[in-house]
Amino acid sequence: MTYEAWREDEPRGRTRGGDRLPPGPRPLWRQRDFGVFWAAQTLSVLGDSFALIALPLLVLEATGSVAQMGLLTAAGGAASVVAAVFAGAVVDRADRRRLLIGCDLVRLVLYGAVPVVWLVGPQLWLLYAVLPLCEAVGMLYAVGYVTAVRSLVGTERLTEANGRLNATAAAAGVLGPLGAGLVAAWTGPAAAVGVDAASFGVSALCLAFVRLRRRSADDRAGERAGERAGLWRDLRTGVAFLYRHPVLRSLTALLCAFSFLTLGLNDLVIYHLKHDLGHDDGTVGTVLAVGALGTITGALLVARVRRRLGFGPTWTGSVAVCGLAFAGLGWARDVPVVAALCAAFLACVGMAGTCSMSLRQEVTPEPLLGRVTAAFWTLQYSAAPIGAAVLTWAAERQGTTPVALVAGGACVVIALVALCTPIRRSGHT
Repeated sequence: MTYEAWREDEPRGRTRGGDRLPPGPRPLWRQRDFGVFWAAQTLSVLGDSFALIALPLLVLEATGSVAQMGLLTAAGGAASVVAAVFAGAVVDRADRRRLLIGCDLVRLVLYGAVPVVWLVGPQLWLLYAVLPLCEAVGMLYAVGYVTAVRSLVGTERLTEANGRLNATAAAAGVLGPLGAGLVAAWTGPAAAVGVDAASFGVSALCLAFVRLRRRSADDRAGERAGERAGLWRDLRTGVAFLYRHPVLRSLTALLCAFSFLTLGLNDLVIYHLKHDLGHDDGTVGTVLAVGALGTITGALLVARVRRRLGFGPTWTGSVAVCGLAFAGLGWARDVPVVAALCAAFLACVGMAGTCSMSLRQEVTPEPLLGRVTAAFWTLQYSAAPIGAAVLTWAAERQGTTPVALVAGGACVVIALVALCTPIRRSGHT
């Protein structure tokens, strides 16, 4: 039994063999460093949710093309995949707190350039320069974030911590699209990107006050061995760990297909609302804000559902509902129906994502966590940029209805395939 589990099992203040036991662990909301980290992550997501709306609107405003929106998404996704190749090795070697702060400051500068340049006039090339760089830095931040959570709370409370982080991030995701839609309607999408930039500055300030657990001697030995190994061997080390673990191996393959089908969903929803249904930027923000309420629901329920049903049924059921919701989006003609389907999709994406991330954190040794996370995301998103470009290209030529139906149906097939893999028999709770 681990020390953290031993503390959980013993009543506070009781004694064993005459020795007074240490006090039980404090609730997460009373842990200062986790609370500050929690606030920083929420601010980052708040800013990102502004960019999630503002950047596609800038492209649509300049070109009127959903294919161009998908191409920008694909460019950002490709940069993220390339960065994931090296992110794990960097995170496992670097001071993680300083790395997270540096990533926030870089994105502050890059996103801050967009509204400044847009004062002169629309410059589409700038978006194709800024977004890939920001996505690459964002991947580095995301891998560091995963490792930092375990340093803050240990392994026994990972699902709870991830659920809380995802829930408040989703709350920021409600306010972000709503605010971005209003700002874009009043002053233009470029100003909403400026809000995104400012949020990274505040997040960096918060992270400056976070203290992460010192790494053990074994962890540092692993880092020194990694330094001698080289970046490509680090990636192979992460891939090898994923391959040896039967559940992670199946998850990696299935999530690669799922990401291929769904990375372009946001562009598809925005195009459907503005082009097919004729609504304005404010409506787009409102619909995606309502959709983000689903993420809050999923994040708050995931720990309880996983404890009751187990990992396999929770993950598989979530992916199946995602597919059904996606298939219905193209048919929906009423704004409330589109919002409800977005909420269902995002709730289940949040539940499936929290489950898979928590499982990786639980079963991966600390010295390998960054490399395994980076390898997982590299493989998961390797085909996603192509999928986003194909999805939006097809929607521009065939319409959103048949494209959403085919992509959603394929997601349901992924859930059915999972029933034939070790995911179904996973005993992880």
